[in-house]
Amino acid sequence: MEKKELICIGCPMGCPITVTLDNGAIVEVTGNTCPRGKSYAEKEVTNPTRIVTSTVRVEGGERPLVSVKTKEDVPKDKIFACMEEINAAVAKAPIKIGDVILENVAGTGIPVVATKADAAC
Repeated sequence: MEKKELICIGCPMGCPITVTLDNGAIVEVTGNTCPRGKSYAEKEVTNPTRIVTSTVRVEGGERPLVSVKTKEDVPKDKIFACMEEINAAVAKAPIKIGDVILENVAGTGIPVVATKADAAC
């Protein structure tokens, strides 16, 4: 049996959660005070994911950078590959909130979208 200790980020409570695994299968989740904690812990030990937020350079805009994020969670092991592509990207103004900046970041099938607007000069 293996035990993993986590701090839940599903709500502001920050519960200390213990996940007990047997040969990689979840046997028990304890310490959560709400159902979100159990879901978070199960996902975190089997398939951890994150939303990636950053900035992309803008060509012809009012500002040199625009804030962006992945539209969905990406696998945690793909974060560095996502950041390489985001850092290399250049968006052309005008940019609206929600515009797709990268279609398929790091082969995940997940787009990177603008979270701010930038008009052309």
